[in-house]
Amino acid sequence: MTLTADHVARLARDIPDPGFQPVPGMVPITQADYDEIAADLIAQAPKDGLWVFAYGSLIWNPDFDFTDKRIARARGWHRAFCLGWDYRFRGNREQPGVMLALDRGGSCTGVVYRLPDDALDANIHRLLRREMSMRPTAFPPRWIPVETDGGRLTVLTFAMNRKSGRYIGDLSDEQTADVLATACGFRGSMAEYLFATVSHLEEMGIHDRYLWRLQELTAARIDAMPQPDATASSAR
Repeated sequence: MTLTADHVARLARDIPDPGFQPVPGMVPITQADYDEIAADLIAQAPKDGLWVFAYGSLIWNPDFDFTDKRIARARGWHRAFCLGWDYRFRGNREQPGVMLALDRGGSCTGVVYRLPDDALDANIHRLLRREMSMRPTAFPPRWIPVETDGGRLTVLTFAMNRKSGRYIGDLSDEQTADVLATACGFRGSMAEYLFATVSHLEEMGIHDRYLWRLQELTAARIDAMPQPDATASSAR
Protein backbone atom coordinates (compact mmCIF):
# COMPACT_ATOMS: atom_id res chain seq x y z
CA MET A 1 0.00 0.00 0.00
CA THR A 2 1.09 3.55 -0.71
CA LEU A 3 -1.08 5.00 2.04
CA THR A 4 0.58 4.27 5.39
CA ALA A 5 0.04 4.73 9.10
CA ASP A 6 2.45 7.67 8.88
CA HIS A 7 0.14 9.42 6.41
CA VAL A 8 -2.76 8.85 8.78
CA ALA A 9 -0.76 10.19 11.75
CA ARG A 10 -0.03 13.44 9.89
CA LEU A 11 -3.76 14.18 9.71
CA ALA A 12 -4.57 13.36 13.34
CA ARG A 13 -6.39 16.19 15.11
CA ASP A 14 -8.32 16.52 18.34
CA ILE A 15 -11.78 17.64 17.24
CA PRO A 16 -14.63 17.77 19.79
CA ASP A 17 -17.91 16.08 18.92
CA PRO A 18 -20.19 18.84 17.58
CA GLY A 19 -23.25 16.70 18.26
CA PHE A 20 -26.12 15.92 15.93
CA GLN A 21 -25.81 17.77 12.64
CA PRO A 22 -29.24 18.53 11.10
CA VAL A 23 -29.84 17.87 7.41
CA PRO A 24 -32.61 19.77 5.58
CA GLY A 25 -35.65 17.55 5.09
CA MET A 26 -34.52 14.98 7.65
CA VAL A 27 -35.27 14.50 11.35
CA PRO A 28 -33.58 12.39 14.05
CA ILE A 29 -34.71 8.78 14.31
CA THR A 30 -36.63 8.11 17.54
CA GLN A 31 -36.60 5.08 19.80
CA ALA A 32 -40.03 4.15 18.41
CA ASP A 33 -38.57 4.26 14.88
CA TYR A 34 -35.72 1.95 15.86
CA ASP A 35 -38.12 -0.45 17.56
CA GLU A 36 -40.37 -0.60 14.48
CA ILE A 37 -37.51 -1.08 12.00
CA ALA A 38 -35.85 -3.75 14.16
CA ALA A 39 -39.10 -5.69 14.56
CA ASP A 40 -39.75 -5.60 10.81
CA LEU A 41 -36.24 -6.81 9.95
CA ILE A 42 -36.36 -9.66 12.45
CA ALA A 43 -39.76 -10.71 11.09
CA GLN A 44 -38.34 -10.70 7.53
CA ALA A 45 -35.16 -12.60 8.42
CA PRO A 46 -34.54 -15.81 6.43
CA LYS A 47 -35.03 -19.12 8.21
CA ASP A 48 -31.31 -19.92 7.87
CA GLY A 49 -30.37 -16.99 10.11
CA LEU A 50 -29.93 -13.25 10.01
CA TRP A 51 -26.67 -12.39 8.27
CA VAL A 52 -25.26 -8.89 7.77
CA PHE A 53 -23.13 -7.95 4.75
CA ALA A 54 -20.17 -5.70 5.63
CA TYR A 55 -18.16 -3.88 2.98
CA GLY A 56 -16.59 -0.95 4.86
CA SER A 57 -15.96 -0.19 8.53
CA LEU A 58 -18.21 -3.05 9.68
CA ILE A 59 -15.45 -5.36 8.42
CA TRP A 60 -12.88 -4.02 10.89
CA ASN A 61 -15.22 -2.72 13.58
CA PRO A 62 -18.49 -4.70 13.51
CA ASP A 63 -19.64 -3.48 16.95
CA PHE A 64 -22.16 -6.31 17.33
CA ASP A 65 -22.05 -9.96 18.36
CA PHE A 66 -21.83 -12.69 15.73
CA THR A 67 -21.55 -16.46 15.68
CA ASP A 68 -20.09 -16.99 12.20
CA LYS A 69 -18.52 -15.00 9.37
CA ARG A 70 -17.67 -15.70 5.73
CA ILE A 71 -16.24 -13.96 2.70
CA ALA A 72 -19.13 -13.06 0.40
CA ARG A 73 -19.71 -11.48 -3.00
CA ALA A 74 -22.68 -9.26 -3.78
CA ARG A 75 -23.42 -8.94 -7.49
CA GLY A 76 -25.15 -5.84 -8.79
CA TRP A 77 -23.55 -3.59 -6.16
CA HIS A 78 -20.19 -1.88 -5.73
CA ARG A 79 -18.41 0.20 -3.09
CA ALA A 80 -18.42 3.94 -3.67
CA PHE A 81 -17.79 7.07 -1.64
CA CYS A 82 -21.16 8.46 -2.63
CA LEU A 83 -22.94 9.35 0.62
CA GLY A 84 -22.43 12.97 1.58
CA TRP A 85 -21.79 15.05 3.40
CA ASP A 86 -20.35 14.18 6.83
CA TYR A 87 -19.89 17.20 9.12
CA ARG A 88 -19.41 15.23 12.33
CA PHE A 89 -17.83 11.78 12.38
CA ARG A 90 -14.95 12.04 9.88
CA GLY A 91 -15.53 15.54 8.57
CA ASN A 92 -16.37 19.03 9.74
CA ARG A 93 -18.05 22.15 8.38
CA GLU A 94 -14.85 23.44 6.76
CA GLN A 95 -13.73 20.04 5.45
CA PRO A 96 -16.75 17.71 5.11
CA GLY A 97 -16.23 14.00 4.71
CA VAL A 98 -17.87 11.57 2.30
CA MET A 99 -19.04 8.13 3.36
CA LEU A 100 -18.68 4.73 1.75
CA ALA A 101 -21.89 3.07 0.61
CA LEU A 102 -23.15 0.35 -1.68
CA ASP A 103 -24.16 1.77 -5.04
CA ARG A 104 -25.83 0.10 -8.00
CA GLY A 105 -23.80 -1.85 -10.56
CA GLY A 106 -20.75 -4.11 -10.64
CA SER A 107 -19.91 -6.43 -7.76
CA CYS A 108 -18.54 -6.15 -4.25
CA THR A 109 -16.67 -8.68 -2.12
CA GLY A 110 -16.95 -8.27 1.63
CA VAL A 111 -17.79 -10.21 4.78
CA VAL A 112 -21.08 -11.58 6.10
CA TYR A 113 -21.68 -11.98 9.83
CA ARG A 114 -24.37 -14.17 11.35
CA LEU A 115 -26.07 -12.54 14.32
CA PRO A 116 -26.78 -14.81 17.31
CA ASP A 117 -30.28 -16.28 17.10
CA ASP A 118 -30.85 -15.78 20.84
CA ALA A 119 -29.91 -12.09 20.79
CA LEU A 120 -31.26 -10.73 17.51
CA ASP A 121 -33.15 -7.78 18.94
CA ALA A 122 -30.24 -6.35 20.93
CA ASN A 123 -27.78 -6.73 18.08
CA ILE A 124 -30.10 -5.35 15.40
CA HIS A 125 -30.61 -2.29 17.57
CA ARG A 126 -26.84 -1.84 17.91
CA LEU A 127 -26.47 -2.12 14.14
CA LEU A 128 -29.30 0.30 13.36
CA ARG A 129 -28.03 2.92 15.80
CA ARG A 130 -24.63 2.74 14.20
CA GLU A 131 -25.83 2.96 10.61
CA MET A 132 -28.91 5.18 10.84
CA SER A 133 -29.46 8.45 12.68
CA MET A 134 -31.96 10.34 10.50
CA ARG A 135 -35.14 9.72 8.56
CA PRO A 136 -35.94 9.43 5.77
CA THR A 137 -32.61 7.65 5.57
CA ALA A 138 -30.39 8.02 2.52
CA PHE A 139 -28.93 4.65 3.39
CA PRO A 140 -31.82 2.23 4.02
CA PRO A 141 -31.49 -1.39 5.16
CA ARG A 142 -32.35 -3.93 2.51
CA TRP A 143 -32.04 -7.64 1.76
CA ILE A 144 -29.68 -8.71 -1.00
CA PRO A 145 -28.40 -12.10 -2.26
CA VAL A 146 -24.72 -12.93 -1.83
CA GLU A 147 -22.52 -15.86 -2.76
CA THR A 148 -20.25 -17.56 -0.22
CA ASP A 149 -18.16 -20.73 -0.13
CA GLY A 150 -20.92 -22.17 2.03
CA GLY A 151 -23.63 -21.37 -0.48
CA ARG A 152 -25.96 -18.56 -1.43
CA LEU A 153 -27.46 -16.39 1.33
CA THR A 154 -29.97 -13.60 1.56
CA VAL A 155 -28.41 -10.99 3.86
CA LEU A 156 -29.10 -7.61 5.39
CA THR A 157 -27.07 -4.61 4.28
CA PHE A 158 -27.32 -0.83 3.93
CA ALA A 159 -27.37 0.51 0.37
CA MET A 160 -27.50 3.97 -1.17
CA ASN A 161 -30.82 5.46 -2.20
CA ARG A 162 -29.93 7.31 -5.40
CA LYS A 163 -33.04 9.47 -5.09
CA SER A 164 -31.78 10.92 -1.83
CA GLY A 165 -30.38 14.45 -1.80
CA ARG A 166 -27.32 13.03 -0.06
CA TYR A 167 -26.33 10.97 -3.09
CA ILE A 168 -23.11 12.35 -4.63
CA GLY A 169 -22.27 9.64 -7.12
CA ASP A 170 -20.74 12.01 -9.68
CA LEU A 171 -17.46 12.62 -7.82
CA SER A 172 -14.35 11.66 -9.80
CA ASP A 173 -11.62 9.60 -8.13
CA GLU A 174 -9.49 12.74 -7.99
CA GLN A 175 -12.24 14.75 -6.29
CA THR A 176 -12.87 11.93 -3.84
CA ALA A 177 -9.17 11.73 -3.00
CA ASP A 178 -9.15 15.48 -2.32
CA VAL A 179 -11.76 14.86 0.38
CA LEU A 180 -10.10 11.72 1.76
CA ALA A 181 -6.78 13.55 2.14
CA THR A 182 -8.19 16.44 4.18
CA ALA A 183 -11.45 15.68 6.00
CA CYS A 184 -11.33 14.93 9.71
CA GLY A 185 -13.97 14.69 12.44
CA PHE A 186 -14.22 13.70 16.08
CA ARG A 187 -13.88 9.99 15.20
CA GLY A 188 -10.79 10.52 13.07
CA SER A 189 -9.85 11.29 9.50
CA MET A 190 -11.17 10.00 6.21
CA ALA A 191 -7.61 8.84 5.44
CA GLU A 192 -7.68 6.69 8.58
CA TYR A 193 -10.99 5.15 7.47
CA LEU A 194 -9.60 4.42 4.00
CA PHE A 195 -6.36 2.98 5.39
CA ALA A 196 -8.20 0.65 7.79
CA THR A 197 -10.65 -0.53 5.15
CA VAL A 198 -8.09 -1.27 2.43
CA SER A 199 -5.66 -2.88 4.91
CA HIS A 200 -8.25 -5.30 6.24
CA LEU A 201 -9.54 -6.17 2.79
CA GLU A 202 -6.01 -6.94 1.60
CA GLU A 203 -5.34 -9.07 4.70
CA MET A 204 -8.37 -11.18 3.73
CA GLY A 205 -7.21 -11.48 0.12
CA ILE A 206 -9.83 -9.03 -1.19
CA HIS A 207 -8.40 -6.54 -3.67
CA ASP A 208 -10.74 -3.68 -4.52
CA ARG A 209 -9.33 -1.76 -7.49
CA TYR A 210 -11.40 1.34 -6.76
CA LEU A 211 -10.19 1.64 -3.17
CA TRP A 212 -6.65 0.73 -4.21
CA ARG A 213 -6.53 3.64 -6.62
CA LEU A 214 -8.01 5.97 -4.02
CA GLN A 215 -5.39 5.05 -1.42
CA GLU A 216 -2.65 5.82 -3.95
CA LEU A 217 -4.20 9.17 -4.86
CA THR A 218 -4.83 10.05 -1.21
CA ALA A 219 -1.25 9.25 -0.20
CA ALA A 220 0.09 11.42 -3.02
CA ARG A 221 -2.03 14.35 -1.87
CA ILE A 222 -0.89 14.02 1.73
CA ASP A 223 2.74 13.82 0.58
CA ALA A 224 2.26 17.06 -1.34
CA MET A 225 1.00 18.94 1.71
CA PRO A 226 3.41 21.35 3.44
CA GLN A 227 5.00 19.72 6.45
CA PRO A 228 5.95 21.48 9.70
CA ASP A 229 9.50 22.82 9.71
CA ALA A 230 11.22 20.54 12.24
CA THR A 231 14.24 22.88 12.48
CA ALA A 232 12.11 25.91 13.21
CA SER A 233 10.04 23.99 15.74
CA SER A 234 13.11 22.78 17.64
CA ALA A 235 14.60 26.29 17.62
CA ARG A 236 11.56 27.63 19.44
